[in-house]
Amino acid sequence: MLDFHAPTDIKPPPAAQDTSAPSPGALAQSAEFHRTLTAQGHAPVILPELGNALVTQRRLAIGLPLAMINRATLSAPSSLLKALQANDLGRTPVILSPEHPSPELAEIGALPLVSPAWIARLDLSTDVDHRKEALHQKWRNRLTRAQSNGLRVTRQNMPLDASHWLFAADQSQQRQRRYQSWPVHLTLAYAKENKGKAKLFQAFQGTEPVAAILILRHGRGATYHIAHATERGKSLSAHNLLIWETMAWLTAKGCTQLDLGLINTEEAPGLARFKLGTGARLSQLGGTWVLWPSLGRLFSPLARWDRKLMSAM
Repeated sequence: MLDFHAPTDIKPPPAAQDTSAPSPGALAQSAEFHRTLTAQGHAPVILPELGNALVTQRRLAIGLPLAMINRATLSAPSSLLKALQANDLGRTPVILSPEHPSPELAEIGALPLVSPAWIARLDLSTDVDHRKEALHQKWRNRLTRAQSNGLRVTRQNMPLDASHWLFAADQSQQRQRRYQSWPVHLTLAYAKENKGKAKLFQAFQGTEPVAAILILRHGRGATYHIAHATERGKSLSAHNLLIWETMAWLTAKGCTQLDLGLINTEEAPGLARFKLGTGARLSQLGGTWVLWPSLGRLFSPLARWDRKLMSAM
């Protein structure tokens, strides 16, 4: 099993870790994401018995169907099995990536694949003074410098243009760092199907864009989707200014939380520190499991061996 965790060198003290606070819900479980997939011809299965959890499906090269439940709350294993059976998924292998640590999945024979990762959640329910007070000192100093650098910040709906410079920069970064995110066509579909909920913030020095952030809104929450800063933008702390402006705008729109995504201190320690510098709290996800309901009883003993690694820390 792969082990993925946030090293203690940048982990905030326990008081800054969010382990139980309710959240507006993850992008992957939102009505907006469901609408996007449906428009793309990939209508998900909805499990009403499990709080309307969204299930995506694909077929492997060998012809085997595979279901995936990403970022849903899975606190009752018996209910999960019943929901799968009731929706014709009782014989389908399922990849589970719960929103919270769910070691009890071992009781129904789910096998752990990847130990729980951490994400950063930024609370937007407080006023501007509290948000500014929550900023780490170095982050606040950079924001102050950025505000005096003469940068111009713009906000608009994400243009339905696959050649936009932010997409090109993000694709280049993905190749360079060897990771994969949403394909451009899916992001554009989200913007098209959810009017006004894919919001692009850009910072300009003169006429030159030096940084940009694309935020996806969903319900009362929002997700930090794509971001890039040029070398000039980094030197001007443009990203700090954009996040600060984004926080203010989302709050005015009634959003209560911004999901800043995974904290990866091994491959992107600078980005991890940037995210946590906003005052965001660490929150542990539930890891990744595989469940094949028809073989669950056979796997139960193996699953229990790794249960401790999948528990909340």
